[in-house]
Amino acid sequence: MSSDATAAARPTNVLLTCAGRRNYLVKAFASALGGRGKIFAADSSAHAPALHEADEGLIVPKVDHPGYIEHLVGLCRKHDIRLLLSLNDLELPLLALARPQFLAVGTIAVVSPPEIVDLCFDKWATAQFLAECGIPAPRTFLSVKSARAALRSGELSYPVVVKPRWGSASIGIEYPQDERELELVYDLIKLRISRSILAGVSAAEPDRCVLIQERLTGQEYGLDVVNDLDGRYLATFARRKLGMRAGETDRAVTVEHATLTQLGETLGSRLGHVGVLDCDVFQSDAGWHCLELNPRFGGGYPFSHAAGADIPALLVALAESREPQAEWLRIAPDVTSAKCDHILVVGRNGG
Repeated sequence: MSSDATAAARPTNVLLTCAGRRNYLVKAFASALGGRGKIFAADSSAHAPALHEADEGLIVPKVDHPGYIEHLVGLCRKHDIRLLLSLNDLELPLLALARPQFLAVGTIAVVSPPEIVDLCFDKWATAQFLAECGIPAPRTFLSVKSARAALRSGELSYPVVVKPRWGSASIGIEYPQDERELELVYDLIKLRISRSILAGVSAAEPDRCVLIQERLTGQEYGLDVVNDLDGRYLATFARRKLGMRAGETDRAVTVEHATLTQLGETLGSRLGHVGVLDCDVFQSDAGWHCLELNPRFGGGYPFSHAAGADIPALLVALAESREPQAEWLRIAPDVTSAKCDHILVVGRNGG
C-alpha cells in the first residue's frame, strides 16, 4: 500500500481536552468527520457533560499535575489521535511547548507557538502588542501608583477595571469606583491569585500580577479570527453581543462590518496564531478598542457556527491534507442565536 493510501486509510480521531461543557464542539467535530474517525473528550471530572456525548470520554489528571502532558501523549498514541484541541487557557502554554512530542506520535496539536500563547495570556503584553499594531486598547497600568497618577491627570477615570494580568474566564475582575476601593480590591485580587491555580503563572512577577485598566463603555463585539495550521490568515467572523451570562456570550447577532474584518485581518496576519483566535472589541464614542486575545475556540464560536461557519470541518480537512471548502469560511449576517441549557445524565448510583 502506498504512503498516500496509508494516510487516507488512517482514521481522523479528534481529542478535545478540558472539554467541560463544550458539547457543541463535540457535535460539530463529529459532523465534520462524517464517520471518518472518533471524537474523544478528556477532562479531570467524570461528570463533565462533553465526555458523555463524545464517542469516548477520557478521565485525565488536572492540568497542573506534573505528569499531565506525558499522560496526554500516551492517550494520543493509544487512540491514534490525529487532531488535538484544547479549550482551556491554562493548558495552552503546556501544549505549545509539547507540540513536538505530540507530532512524534502522529498528533497535530492545534496550538500556537509558545511566544504567541504567552503574549495572549499576558494581558500587559497583549496591550503592548495591540499598540504596536496600531489597534486601540484600554489604557493599562501595572500598579496602583501609576494608575493613581493617571486618575489625577484625567487620563483615567472611575470606575476602573482591576483584574489578574494572567487570567482566564473573567476570574477575579472587579470594578472599583473610588481610591479606597481601588486599593482594597487590588490587594484582594493579589491575595486571591496567590491562593488559586493562577499562582504558578504569576510567580515570576508577584508584584506586577494585577492590572488596572480603563473601563470601556459602549457596544461589545466578539470576533473569531481564523488562521490555518501554519498561521496564515483566512477569515474573520463578527458578532454583536446581545447578552452575557457568567462572563460568556449568551446571545448574539452576526454582523458584516468592514472595520471589524480589517481588524481581524490585521490581528491574524501580525500575530500568526494557529486555528481560531477569540477576541473582544468595544465600539464607543471614542472609537474601536480591542480588549482580549484568546488563541483557542471561545464561547462565542457557536454563534458563528449557527450562521454558517464550520471551523471544525476546516481543521479536519487541513489535518487530512484536503482543500477546505470556501463556504466554511463565510457566515450569514443578521443571524441571531441564543444558548440554552439541557440536562444530560452523567452518572448513576452515586457515580
